[in-house]
This record gives sequence, structure tokens and C-alpha cells, in this order.
Amino acid sequence: MAGIVSVMKLPAKYQIRIRPLLPIAALCALVAGIGPSAAAQKAKLPRPRVLENEVRISRDPSTGEMRTIPAGDGTSVTPGLAPIIRSSVALVEVQCTVTAPDGTRVRGLTQDDFRLWEDSVEQKVASFDAATTPASIALVIDASPSIYRELGDMRGIAQSIAKSLQPEDEVAVAAFADETHLLLPFSRDRSLLNTALTSRELAQVANSSQSFIYQATYLTAVRLLSARAGRKAIILLSDGQDSGLGLSWDPESMSSAAGANKSLTFQDVARAIAASGIELYVISTEPRPPALTSDWLSAHTEQPLITAAARNSGIPLYTLYLAELVRQVGGGLYFLREIGSLAEIYRTIALNLEAEYTLGYYPVAGVTNPGWRKLKVELRPADVATVPQIAYRTAYYVPAYPR
Repeated sequence: MAGIVSVMKLPAKYQIRIRPLLPIAALCALVAGIGPSAAAQKAKLPRPRVLENEVRISRDPSTGEMRTIPAGDGTSVTPGLAPIIRSSVALVEVQCTVTAPDGTRVRGLTQDDFRLWEDSVEQKVASFDAATTPASIALVIDASPSIYRELGDMRGIAQSIAKSLQPEDEVAVAAFADETHLLLPFSRDRSLLNTALTSRELAQVANSSQSFIYQATYLTAVRLLSARAGRKAIILLSDGQDSGLGLSWDPESMSSAAGANKSLTFQDVARAIAASGIELYVISTEPRPPALTSDWLSAHTEQPLITAAARNSGIPLYTLYLAELVRQVGGGLYFLREIGSLAEIYRTIALNLEAEYTLGYYPVAGVTNPGWRKLKVELRPADVATVPQIAYRTAYYVPAYPR
């Protein structure tokens, strides 16, 4: 079910497009978020919000799936929190990037350059976007004490993000330990982004030795991103050592059966992300395990990573679960100590989002039957010497609803 790589020959003709110069107002907005300007110093954040206090989650007895309900209301689902895919006429969007053999992103492709399949049935591409629509990016930061000490200069990170994003992109910032604190709702104000990442409130979140990683990720998906249109991404910074789900080497610990009553499960988190078309980029503060190579991950894209064989691989269980979540929903897994600069990783992710193509289609089979659907994207064949790689999510999830 993972987002991963497919290989086809590159079309013989494609254009190289040069992004026009930014207008003066946009340049000023970027500069405001880069340095210790007066505007950045005066930026005032809204009052932090604890997402756990705004909603409660409850498992639907008729479908077995987790639903998000507004606090104080035991009947209705909060408007905008349900997954985007809702009916037989819903548009499904698939983001993909095309990479040349030298590692550069291939731009200038058109809708006619792509083919797309769902469950082996070719689909008609109904909409196409070459990263021209704004992106919604949620930075989710593990602020538990063991992680917060390693974050370093957050101002430098804010500067790197501000330089990499387009002015129209919106960014939200959430920090978590035992609760998920929304420090900055979605905003284009780069001075507020700088303030959020260097704020006293971020340090104050680190008041617990617990780290509810998957709960924070789930709440970010359903509370902040599910109702937003366009390209959506979560960038999660954590060591992966979760305090909440009780995950083990038994694959059943991921399933809804493990949370038969009300408890959130790993499966619930994966479904929520995949149903809303959210890409997940995980930055682990742990060292990369020697066995967890890119080749190993590529060889396991169509099978679960939590296995008896993996248990003997030397890969820590908590790191393997981060890789498993990325495998299921699409995105990427990075290791901070391998690259050495958190700012550089954020820049890499931002540039990846900037080079995305978004293919939209209306499923031939509709979306009335719940469950996972497999995706396949290819470039149309052409006689060229170079062979690019296409990275995309290889599955999405259709949620069940009470009949």
C-alpha cells in the first residue's frame, strides 16, 4: 500500500518552465520570515489550542471505524472533519514526482504524459495540476523532553522553510508530548511561522515524559487537514517511541481489534491519512538502522514491514512502525543524524512538494465500497535514453459509513 517508485521511459518532449519573478509584496513576505526583522519580532501568535480538548474520537459500532466527534456532542461529526472521499462522484487526487537519473525533478510534463490505474482498471485523468495550487503543510513536532533537547536552532529551521516555500503555501505548527498543542493555525505569514518555531510555548509543551505520536498525527489529519483542498502534507519530527498505542511485534496490535472499544489504533491513523490524500514525511531523530536501507524499503513496498523476519533484522520496532506508516500512506522517511541538518531536510521536502504533479480522477468503480484501493501511475512510453522514477502513493482508503 505504500507510496513508492515505478519506472518508465521519459517522454521525448517536455518543456522547461521558468517560474516568474515573485511580486514585490510576495518578496517582502518571504523576507519577513527569514531574519530577525521588526515584523518578525512583533508577530503575535494566537492562543495555543489543545486539539484533544476540541474533539473526541469514538469507534462506530456498525463499521468498526473511528469517527471524530465535537467535544460535548455525542451524535454529530464536526463539519469538515470527515474524510474528503464521501460519494460515488468524489474526485480522487494522486500526487506524484518524476525524478531524472541525476536526481533532479522533471518539470514541464502535461496531463497527456501520464496514465493511471485503480485496482488494475485504467482511469481517465479528469484534472491535472503541476504544483500551481497552494500546499497545506502541517509541521508536527515531538516536544517531549528527550527530543526537544536535540532540536537545536529552531530559528534556522524557520528560515530554511521560509526560503523554500512558495508565498501562497500555508503552514500550521503543532507540538506534542502527552497532548497536541496547535501553536499556529494554517497561515501564509512567515513571520508568524518564525515566531511559532522559536516561541516559549513550544518549550512549554515539553512538560511530560510521554509522547503520543500517533494520536497527534491522527488529530492533525482529521482536525487540520482533512477538509482542506489541494496538496496536503504532514511533516512529523519524532524519535518514534510512542506512549499510546501499545504496538508490539504482533501485527494484530495495529488493527481495529486492538482498539475494539474506543482506543485509537495504528490502523485508524493510516486510514485517516490515506482517506484524505495527505502525504506523510517523517523525520526520525534516531540513527538509521543499517538494515533499513532504501533498497530494502523499495523491496518491501507491497508487504507489511512488521514480520518475524524483521524482528531479527536489528531494526528497532518503533522505527519500523514509522516506516510502516509511510509505506501505507505514501511520503518519505528521513533520518536527522544521517543528513545532519534539520533545516536541510525541511528544504528537501519543500522542494519535493514544489515539483509535484497532481492527477485527479473519478473512479470507474465509484467509492461506495469501503476499503483500500491500489493505485498505479506510469509515464507514457517514449524512445529516450533516460529512465526516470515516479514516486506516488500506491493506495488510498475509502472509509465506511453507517448505513
